[in-house]
Amino acid sequence: MLHGLPDQIDVWRAVSGRYAYAGTLALTAFTRLRDSLAQADGQVEFELEFGNDDLGQAFVELYVHGALPLVCQRSLEVYRQPVAVRQRLGLIRREDEEAGLPPGYEPCLVPGDGMVAPADLVEDELILALPLVPARPGSEPAAGSDAEEQPESRRENPFAALKSLKVQ
Repeated sequence: MLHGLPDQIDVWRAVSGRYAYAGTLALTAFTRLRDSLAQADGQVEFELEFGNDDLGQAFVELYVHGALPLVCQRSLEVYRQPVAVRQRLGLIRREDEEAGLPPGYEPCLVPGDGMVAPADLVEDELILALPLVPARPGSEPAAGSDAEEQPESRRENPFAALKSLKVQ
């Protein structure tokens, strides 16, 4: 297993050589993810394994875990969202090959030259792992809080006044 991650790799060479990478990446390295974070301090651990499955499908398996600093939308406090991603990407040369991927594979369209930035693959998975609405665990309103105890005021039916106009 190779430690560290090159800026660019030839995925087809990595697949044929069954390359594997492991290490850590600083959150500051992820330019697209940074805007979603409360701060860019911290790091994530990753493993990338390239290979072919029994059917000959080229793939890269990603394992990414860490904690992302997010702003809770209930309390507006910064908290660390645990993230654990395990994804198998089927490497394809053309979009029409996507339909032939085995179940459980997500498509990864490889450029014509075969060169891919592996840190971008990690960043893509972290972006997909972000919650739609960040909420710190335990920040839910308590059962029996004031919001739940107050009954809704009964609204008068707007058509009730028409009842008196009803022709008999």
